[in-house]
Amino acid sequence: MDKVKKIPSGFIYFFGSFGGILFGYDIGVMTGALPFLQHDWDLQNSAGVVGWITSAVMFGAIFGGAIAGNLSDKLGRRKMILISSLIFVIGSILSGLSPHDGQYYLIIVRIFLGLAVGAASALVPAYMSEMAPARLRGRLSGINQTMITSGMLLSYIVDFLLKGLPEQMAWRLMLGLAAVPAAILFLGVLKLPESPRFLVKNGKLDEAKQVLSFIRKEDEIEDELKTIQETAQDETKVAKNTSMSTLFTGKYRYLVIAGVGVAAFQQFQGANAIFYYIPLIVEKATGNAASSALMWPIIQGILLVLGSLLFLLIADKFNRRSLLTLGGTVMGLSFILPAILNKVIPNMSPMMIVVFLSIYVAFYSFTWAPLTWVIVGEIFPLAIRGRASGIASSFNWIGSFLVGLLFPIMTANMSQEAVFAIFGIICILGVVFIRTRVPETKGHTLEEIEEQGIKHHHAKKAAEETSVEN
Repeated sequence: MDKVKKIPSGFIYFFGSFGGILFGYDIGVMTGALPFLQHDWDLQNSAGVVGWITSAVMFGAIFGGAIAGNLSDKLGRRKMILISSLIFVIGSILSGLSPHDGQYYLIIVRIFLGLAVGAASALVPAYMSEMAPARLRGRLSGINQTMITSGMLLSYIVDFLLKGLPEQMAWRLMLGLAAVPAAILFLGVLKLPESPRFLVKNGKLDEAKQVLSFIRKEDEIEDELKTIQETAQDETKVAKNTSMSTLFTGKYRYLVIAGVGVAAFQQFQGANAIFYYIPLIVEKATGNAASSALMWPIIQGILLVLGSLLFLLIADKFNRRSLLTLGGTVMGLSFILPAILNKVIPNMSPMMIVVFLSIYVAFYSFTWAPLTWVIVGEIFPLAIRGRASGIASSFNWIGSFLVGLLFPIMTANMSQEAVFAIFGIICILGVVFIRTRVPETKGHTLEEIEEQGIKHHHAKKAAEETSVEN
């Protein structure tokens, strides 16, 4: 017991969110690897194959998020993060060992790797939100986004440093080196405690109290433990009758639709089209080879990291809905304006689209990028949190998969400005969704957020009964 008591809260929060590094590295690494892979395997005119190789990780992540969400309710958040890191090590090494022209091999391996990426995207926010106190939950959950963006920037830097190697070696090393942060995560998580809410739910009160002593002030422990116990008892009664269909009915529906909707919109807004394909976007805009445009991903990566750090400063000072509204509006305009300007000023510099994309990335980095995972981590009731987080993660990855798969096909058949204008309209629809379907969660305990869902359900039920009587 004494050994366990030495775990500092900073260590818990750091390695609790470190899964984001893996998530980010694998989102970013293909950006730099793709130009070399395309040339090595002669895929310049194979938009479908390029789309599948790029988006295979996201396809696997669709299932990884759902599976990990369900299993984490049975095995615990910590154990599932450990399993995910092992899958990541194996998948990364196998990616780096791809045989020449092994398109199908690489697609299958990257789908396998996606299971771990999807699991990390579901587990890390759930774990962090359950460890963080309500007053700091936005900031501490936002560390996950800092980790993701740091992982992306790390992958961009690795890609840039390796670009001088022979092409067949360069892209393999870029993909294979993802095993290093995965191994670090595994070793760190070995020392992490389990989530106190999971422990209470499984009757391990002494362990839950001990974990709370690492991360709470002494006078907060008993009250929080009591609140978690009461909620867990109520939820255990209904959990036995909770199936996948239950999530979208009754008292859970309002909060589940809100959380899943935010997760889906984050991807359908098109951010990953920039992150996966920025060298190819610059190539199409300027005519220069994509392999010589690897400084652009680093610029985008720096913007993302700076934005995530800004979010840590402002996370618990502004309402979640206000930040999402601001971000979504500017992001939408950044995508729509180039298409309008292109019509008004036919000779406009093609690099203007890259400038607008940089504005998009800057606002995305401190609004939709971190807040999606904060909301996914805090909005779902305890009885369904693992399962609902898994579904939200899966919807997020469905959007990411479709964007990654379809973007090269779309840009092969229409102008980049038109493609981004479509994403801009989706950004504006996301703002409408936030204003009409998502409750404010800042500063509320997880139990208070759940109460909002129950009140909304009762109010809707009462309104329906009144309309029937009339």
